[in-house]
Amino acid sequence: MNICPTQAIRVRNGKAILMPNRCIDCGECFRVCPVSAISIEQDDVAQIFNYKYRIALIPAVFTAQFPSKFSIADIYTALYELGFTDVFEVEHGAHILREEVKKIIDNPDFPKPLISTFCPAIVRLIQVKFPSLVHNLILLKPPLDISALYFRRSLAEEGVKEDEIGIFYFTQCAAKIAAIKSPAERVESPITGVINMDSAFNKVYQYLEQNIHNKESIAESPDNLSPEAILWSLTTGETEYYSGRRIAIDGVHNVISFLEKLENEENPGIHFLELRACHEGCAGGVLANENRFLSAERMRNRAKAAVNNQDGDFSNRINDYKDDLKELIKTAEVKPRSMLKLDENMSEAMRKMNLIRQIIQLLPMVDCGACGSPGCYALAEDIVQGRGMMENCIFIQRRYEQKGMLKNQDAIALMKKIWGENKFESK
Repeated sequence: MNICPTQAIRVRNGKAILMPNRCIDCGECFRVCPVSAISIEQDDVAQIFNYKYRIALIPAVFTAQFPSKFSIADIYTALYELGFTDVFEVEHGAHILREEVKKIIDNPDFPKPLISTFCPAIVRLIQVKFPSLVHNLILLKPPLDISALYFRRSLAEEGVKEDEIGIFYFTQCAAKIAAIKSPAERVESPITGVINMDSAFNKVYQYLEQNIHNKESIAESPDNLSPEAILWSLTTGETEYYSGRRIAIDGVHNVISFLEKLENEENPGIHFLELRACHEGCAGGVLANENRFLSAERMRNRAKAAVNNQDGDFSNRINDYKDDLKELIKTAEVKPRSMLKLDENMSEAMRKMNLIRQIIQLLPMVDCGACGSPGCYALAEDIVQGRGMMENCIFIQRRYEQKGMLKNQDAIALMKKIWGENKFESK
């Protein structure tokens, strides 16, 4: 409950209750829940066989989940054997995005600092917690969407029907699932389905362990990925290639701390912000199997090897569609959906705000969370919105008991409604 950066979780009847208007899909609750009460849904892998053309879009961090004894060609082979007809690393679209972002940064007409929209959890964070900054978001699609658009365009030119194409993304991140299923800009995603990286890893790893010595099945080497593209999803992966003052921040709580200062205009003169909800960028995704530091090391080693590539040829199929894709990667305006809005009616919202201030004066402001809300201010807001009562606070309960306004058994009954009967049973 307390780990949630937007206070989207409450405890009622011994269970965590999610407030959708506050949730940014960062996955922090999934990461820390001691009883695995949080789950992240995915599409059924068998769904891929509903399509004649089955494309696996994988991030570079996926191949970094595997030990070095397995080559990237081995991993591609496993994916082909599992039923995919094509495999493509999404970072191939990064260089197209980079060129367009550079034009925007260099354009004095755009508000600064410009904020990368690569991380969908950050986009949603800004929507709900920092709505005044939505106009600073760069309205361009991420490499994932660019790669998906490339496949749809190229297969269409070959005469393939739209309903024969299934594009599936292997995600290390809950926020990317939400971005695909319900995009912030409310437009349909070019991606058909999403497969969680941890389950995909298990299937691929099992195949590799059983077939590592079957050299005849090894696929040809995939398209070369440039060093810049390999590192794109790691922290500083974007900031390295733009001019002006730019800052990279990872970890959602670090991002919030910085954006609070930015809203207060404490850090002027910044041109570009690369903000990632996970530590080490996508290597730290909640659905990644490997330790984020080991994954990041493997990706950096791969980038170094690519730099040392003697022919230096990083061309790939997507380049033939660069001009077309540049016209398709613009997104619609991202609108704020502030979690702080108390009511649609302004006068009613002001009344509620004044009531919250009055309630705050009565609460202890220790933010213990025993009331089932993340903190005292959250409880005050819940009371005003009809989601809680003053008596939920254990300090208020003691005061009422001392004044004879509340019986001890009634106080216990209140706590059972919050934390569940089993928390009060003797063991």
